[in-house]
Amino acid sequence: MIHYQIQPIDPNAHLFAVSVSVPQAEAGQRFTLPAWLPGSYMIRDFARHLIGVRAQRPDGEPLALSQLDKQTWQLDHASGAVELHYQVYAWDLSVRGAHLDQTHGFFNGSSTFVAVVGQESNPVKVTLLAPQGPQYQNWRVATAMREAGAERYGFGDYQADNYDELIDHPVEMGEFTLATFEAGGVPHDLVLTGRHLADTDRICADLRKICEYQINLFGGQAPYDRYLFLTQVVGSGFGGLEHRASTALVCGRGDLPSANEPGISEGYRTFLSLCSHEYFHNWNVKRIKPAQFVPYDLSQESYTRQLWAYEGITSYYDDLLVYRSGCVDQGTYLQMLAEGMTRVTRGVGRFKQSLRDSSFNAWTKFYKQDENAQNAIVSYYTKGALFALTLDLTLRLETQGRRSLDDLMRLLWERHGQTGIGTDEHTHQALVAELLDRDVSDLFAYLDNTDDLPLERLLAQVGVEMRMRAANGNGDKGGQGKPALKASLGARYRAEAFGVRIEAVAEGGNAHRAGLAAGDRLIAVDNLEVAGNLDTQLERYGEGSELTIHWFRRDELMSGTLELRPAPMDTVVLSTVEGANQALWL
Repeated sequence: MIHYQIQPIDPNAHLFAVSVSVPQAEAGQRFTLPAWLPGSYMIRDFARHLIGVRAQRPDGEPLALSQLDKQTWQLDHASGAVELHYQVYAWDLSVRGAHLDQTHGFFNGSSTFVAVVGQESNPVKVTLLAPQGPQYQNWRVATAMREAGAERYGFGDYQADNYDELIDHPVEMGEFTLATFEAGGVPHDLVLTGRHLADTDRICADLRKICEYQINLFGGQAPYDRYLFLTQVVGSGFGGLEHRASTALVCGRGDLPSANEPGISEGYRTFLSLCSHEYFHNWNVKRIKPAQFVPYDLSQESYTRQLWAYEGITSYYDDLLVYRSGCVDQGTYLQMLAEGMTRVTRGVGRFKQSLRDSSFNAWTKFYKQDENAQNAIVSYYTKGALFALTLDLTLRLETQGRRSLDDLMRLLWERHGQTGIGTDEHTHQALVAELLDRDVSDLFAYLDNTDDLPLERLLAQVGVEMRMRAANGNGDKGGQGKPALKASLGARYRAEAFGVRIEAVAEGGNAHRAGLAAGDRLIAVDNLEVAGNLDTQLERYGEGSELTIHWFRRDELMSGTLELRPAPMDTVVLSTVEGANQALWL
C-alpha cells in the first residue's frame, strides 16, 4: 500500500514535510503533482510550491531522480521499495491550495500529494502528524477521510481507496470550533477555524434544513455517510470548493450570526447560499459530471462546454433552496434573484460571449478576469443560473406544474450520477425534450447565441413582475432600492483619501466617452475636488451637463469632458403580482 506522511514542520515558515513510500516502484517510476484541482478551472501549477524533491531507499540510500517537466519527476533506474521526500510551502489562505501558520494548517491533497504514476488506482494510507511544540498540543484534525487507526478528529493514520479519493478530502488542523447536526440520517460537522462569535446552534439548524431539502430532492439517500463544512473564518473573504464528502469554505467574520442576532443579515444569507451551492455540488458535478471529467486529467486544461449546467444550475438552486427550506422569506429570495440578474444585465459582455463559449474558455477568461471583463465576457455562473430559471419556468408552465427542473436533476442523478456515465453536450437538451415531449432546440439555442433570456415574459406567467431601473449609486446591487440616479459616472470605483479610483469602465457609458480608464484616480469634477460621495456630487447637475474633469493616470495629470447622459436602465427589480399564479413556482 502506498503510504503518504505529512507534518507541519515549521509553521512560522509555512512548511509541510511530505513523504511518499512506494512498496513496489517500477523502473523509471514517475511521480506527478496536479496542475489544477476539480471545481476550480484554472492552471494553478501547485508544483511551484514543492521544495527539495529527492528520492531514497527506505534505509536512506539516495536514488537518482530527474525532473521531466514542471510537475513530473522520474526515478532514473531504481525499482522496488522507494521513498520520495519534499517540503510544501503553504501560504495560500484560500479553498484551493495549502496554508500553514501558528494558528492552523489546511491543505488539499492536490497541492501536497504527488501521484505515483500507474498506481493511481491503488489504495493509500495517510499519516497525519502534529507539529512539534507545546503550543500545538490542543490541535485537532477535521477531514472526511476514513480513519485507519486514528481517532476521529485526531492525528494518526487515515486511508483512501485510490489517489482520486485521496485528493478529494481536504484536511483542516488546529484549534477549531466543532458543531454537529444530522441531516437525512447522516452526521454533518460544522468546523469553524479562526476567531468568531458565531451562533453555531443557529447555523446548524439552518444548514440542517438546507441539507435535508437537497437530500430529499435527490431521492432521500445521501451519497456519503458523513459530511463536513470546513470553514476558515477571516476578517473579510469569500470562497467555496466542493469535495465528495466535504466542502472547504472561506467567509468573513461578520457573515456569521452571533447569539441573539435578530433577522438574517445580507452576509449570513450569502454564507447560507454558499453552503447551499457547495452542498448541491455533491450531486451536480461531483457525481453527475461532464464526460470530459471521467476521469479527470489534472495535468492540463480539461475543456468542456457544459459548465453552464454544473455551475449555472447549481447557482440557480443555491439561493432557491435557501428559500424553499424556509431560511429566508419570499421577498428576500426575490431580492437575491434580482441581484443575480443585475450582475448579468450590467455587462455588455453578455452580447459578446455565449454560455457554451464562456464554459469552454473558463480557464483563460472567467478565471483570469481583468478590468474589462464586464465588457467582454459573461459568467456561466450568473447567466447559467438564469438559463436554469428559464428551463424551470418553461417546464412548469408547459406541464401545468407536473414537471420542473427538479425532475431534470433527478433524471440526471439516476442515469448519470448513479451510473458514473458522464454527460455530453446534448444530454440536458435530450432530457428536457423527454420531459416536455417536444423538440426544445428553441430553448437550448440560448446556449449558443447571445440573446437576452425571455425571463420577463416567463416570470409574468408565475406572478412575478420584472422591471428595469437605473442604479441608485455605486454600491447598488439590484432589487428594491432608493430612487435611481438621473445620471451616473458609468464606472465602478472606490473612494480614496484623495479622489476616487476607477476600477472598471462600462463600455458606452459616460466615463468611457470621457476617456477614463481602470486605474485612473479621478480628483476633480467641474473644478471641484471629488470628495465623499461622487454620485451625490454628480446629482447636483442636470441631464446633459458637460463637466470638466481632472484625473491622474499613473503620475500624469489628465483632463476631459464628462457629459451626463441618463443613467442606463440596467438594474433588475422583482415584485409579486396580487392574485397571479405564484404557486406554480414560488
